[in-house]
This record gives sequence, structure tokens and C-alpha cells, in this order.
Amino acid sequence: MPTTTDYFLEALQDCGIDYLFCNLGTDHAPIVEVLARWRARGRPAPQVVLCPHETVAMHMAMGYAMVTGRGQAVIVHVDAGTANSVMGLHNCTRSRVPLLLIAGKAPFTVRGELPGTRDTPINFLQEPFDMAGLVRPYVKWSYDLPSGLVVKEALRRAHSVIHSEPRGPAYFTVAREILAEEIANDRVAAFPAERFGPVPAAGADDEALGELADHLLAARAPMLISAYAGRHPQTPALIDRLARFCGIGVYESNPIHLNITRDSPCFCGTQPSPAVAGADFGLLVDVDVPWIPKQANENPNAFWAHIDVDPIKKDSPIWGFPTHLRIAGDSRRILERLLVLLEARATPAYRAAATARLDALARTHAARRHDMAEVAAVAGEPGRINPAYILAELDRVIEDDDILVHEAITNAPLVLQQLRRTRPLTLLGNGGGGLGFGAGAALGAKLAQPERTVFHVSGDASFVFSAPTAAYMVAREHRLPIFSIVLDNCGWAGVKGATLRVYPDGEAKASGKFQAYLGAGTRYDKVGEAAGAYGECVEDPADVREAIARCLAEVKGGRAAVLVCRIAPVEQAS
Repeated sequence: MPTTTDYFLEALQDCGIDYLFCNLGTDHAPIVEVLARWRARGRPAPQVVLCPHETVAMHMAMGYAMVTGRGQAVIVHVDAGTANSVMGLHNCTRSRVPLLLIAGKAPFTVRGELPGTRDTPINFLQEPFDMAGLVRPYVKWSYDLPSGLVVKEALRRAHSVIHSEPRGPAYFTVAREILAEEIANDRVAAFPAERFGPVPAAGADDEALGELADHLLAARAPMLISAYAGRHPQTPALIDRLARFCGIGVYESNPIHLNITRDSPCFCGTQPSPAVAGADFGLLVDVDVPWIPKQANENPNAFWAHIDVDPIKKDSPIWGFPTHLRIAGDSRRILERLLVLLEARATPAYRAAATARLDALARTHAARRHDMAEVAAVAGEPGRINPAYILAELDRVIEDDDILVHEAITNAPLVLQQLRRTRPLTLLGNGGGGLGFGAGAALGAKLAQPERTVFHVSGDASFVFSAPTAAYMVAREHRLPIFSIVLDNCGWAGVKGATLRVYPDGEAKASGKFQAYLGAGTRYDKVGEAAGAYGECVEDPADVREAIARCLAEVKGGRAAVLVCRIAPVEQAS
């Protein structure tokens, strides 16, 4: 007799879930058994990727979904695994990434009443009153499976919810007795995607787009800000086309994806706050934090429009940005139609003015590239290598189709300046605030695109948070060679920066002590080596180019690599 687990695995396959990123426990015995049965019978099953830590599992699934657009499943152990997964859920929901987190539950029978009943002391200790309460702020949907009879309906519902805009994670729990329940084939119905699938985001009506077009055609100093419009690969080209047609300067704010090619004359960088004062029209496209109000002098007469899958920001208790016109929907479809209206309405005088703005933007773009090259030309000194120099050397070897996962935190602006991405889905960032995203996301991207080289640029603190031993174990086990570059400043520059912003003339500045200095001399490359990766640590800028070449050769040969570069420490040792 088939069990709930048989239908569970069938349902996942029906939904297009190819991978199960797993950190299993006592609650998953039926899954282990049924997978073995299927294997013995030659029956295809979703591929299991065992991850020694949940943060790797969560971020692998996240990276895979960011590249493919298809959410996968993560299976974790009761409340303990759920707790370890919460930071990944935070990152997924803030990055608009679909993911299905599945947790087992402690058995609910105590004396052998059903197969799967409690049989070890831990079964009594892993049953909280409200396990879903651990994840409730970060999921779109949660469900505890009451019976195997509805497993296919429940999993189809979960899959449809996570893939409906705004996309995000869901949480599904199931007890061991339910997984082991035997159910005849004729009692479990199917729920096909054509009848129960996700709801796509809509476009917009011409009335709203006509108003937007009129304001844009009247603008003399327009700007556009985006963060995650590029999750759809067609959208960056549309933003570039719109910007060139209208002479719009395009900024990215905490980019999760590449939203416009770095070669566009309209690309103005990743610091929009200073430019807000000069704009008389602003268009926000799929962005959560367009600028920092404290750092911007907003023009009270500017008109702001917002195109987004979630323009009201329903998950943010306070938002605080001006938007006179809000249009909810698929930015790709909306921008396509907006361009049609603009091309029909633009006068010769407007086209001439837009061309003049475009020429000015091109000059500014060229000047900024020159300035970036000058910054990177200074190599630094031993123990204090210039991070811009390291990144420029990396830019020499990274190819257009390679994928860059960035988690350098305080050095992120330099990463985004020096590593020039030009193609959609070749830049992946974290929309959330949970460190440790990078290594797992890089592994997931490599799993999705095995023919591409995946670069992972990290700070030392975020490298520690990424559970690196677990990450490089997975890299070796599943032959997923990634190239990790660690910019090591011996601590948390973010803590130092925050202290100086709040207390610019305080005692912490006077003493040079920010409670941020930790890990000086740690050989993070050896952490990678312990799990099978190739590792190097460089302190002299003269060694950077050859070290990158050696690491890249190892990656091309099928082995992950970790290159640690010593940059200026966040503070001096006592």
C-alpha cells in the first residue's frame, strides 16, 4: 500500500520541484525509507542535496530559484531545523524568492498506537505549542498536514502561493505518523497546474499609464530607481530602452539583481540619495528602499510614480517614501506598454531634449568609469590591500555570462562599481539583512547553471555566518566548484560605521574602539581546505593577480576555491 510519503514525493514532482535541500532528522524516517524503495525500483525521485547546516540549504534553494525562477523545497528537522532556517526565510521574503520550507513534527502518539510513534526522548522535547510561530513574520502561507488524503492538494496550494506575485516562501509541516500513513491510490486526487497553478502579476490599464506618461513627458530632470526588476530577464533591456528614449538616469538601490547593463550610458550607480534633490520626476520600479531619507534632500515639487508587485509594501510597518501614482503589477508588462504610449505621444521637441539629457548622462557615465579606474589603480600595501584593486583584478577574469553573488556588506558599493555586469541574472544580492547568504546562494546558482563560473565575494563576517564548512562539504560532494573571495578586515565594519553615524564625535571615535574587531589572523582559506576546497591567503597586493589565476584554474578543474585578501582592519589591535 502506498503511503503519504509516496504521494508527497509525487506531488513535489508534479509541481516541478527537482531538488530537496535537506537536513534530516528523526521525523523523516518515512521519507528516507520511501526514497530507498523508489531507488530500488528504478523510479525517478527529486534529487536530495544533503546540507550539514540549514543556512546552506535555505540559501542554496534561494540561489537556485533566483537564477531559474523556480522555487525548490527545503526539508528540515522539527523546531530545531525550523529555527536554524528562519534567517534564510527572512532573506527569501525580502528578496521576493519562492521557496517551500518543509519541517517534520514530533510524533503525536506516545504508546505505539500508529506507525511512526514516539520512540526516543527527543520526540518529547521537540514539540512546541506553536512551531509555525517561529516563521510567521516571514512566510506567505503555512499549513500543518492533517492527513495524507490532502497532501497533493496542500502541496499544490503551497507551490501556487510561493510563485504568485509578490513571490516568497511558505511553510509546511507534517508529523511522522502522517508520513507513514497507508492510503489506497484511488483516494488521493490530483491537482494539476492548469487548474490550480499560480496567479501571474497583471499589467496596468492605459488610464494609469497615460497619467504616468504625461508626467514623464513633462519632466526635465527624471530619475529611475530599481532593486529587483531584473529578476525577470527581459526587464533590464526594457529599463535601458526607456532610459535611453527619455534621457533618464537609472540608479540601483541595494540591487538584488542586475536591473540595467553597466555599459548603458544611463546607468548612474548605486547611490541614489544625493541625486534625489535634483529630480523633478522619479520612477520607482520594483524597489523596497529607494534612498535613505536622512541622506537625501527631497524635492517637494517632484512627482514620484511607483511600479511594483507590492507598491504598498504590506510587510513593512513603516515605509515613508512619496509616491503620487502607484501601479501594482508586472514591471515587464507595464514598461512595455508605457514605452508604446511614450513613443506615440513624444513630440520632436521632447525627443530633442531627451537626446540632450542622454548625451549628458553618457559624459557623466564615462567620467565615473574613469574615476573608478583611478580608485582601483592604487594597489595598497601589505596587510592593507585596496579592495577596489582586488575587485578590478577580478573583473579582468570574470566573463559576461559568469554569475556574481555579492555579500561584501560595507564593501558592496565597491563590488558593484568594479565588477561590471552586463547580462540579466548574472548578479545576485540579498534583499534581506541576514548575513550568510552568499556561499549557499553561489552553490545554488552553480547547481542551476553548471556550465557557468560562479564568483562569491564576501566579507569575513558574512563568510563566517555562511556556515563555510558545511558549504564547501556540499561543494565537494555535489561537484559544485565556486570561487569565493573573502575581503578580510578583521571584524564588522558595519558596526563601526553605524556608531560613527550616530556619534560622529563620540568616545568610540576618540579611542578607536568600536567593539567590532574580531578574528585577526584567522585563516579562512584553511576552513575551505578542511572541507576539500583549494585555499590561499594573500597579504601583498603584488600577489593578488597570480593568486586569482591559481584559484580560477582550480575552479575550472572542478574544485571550489577560497581566496582570502587582507584589507585594512576595521580597527587597530589593543
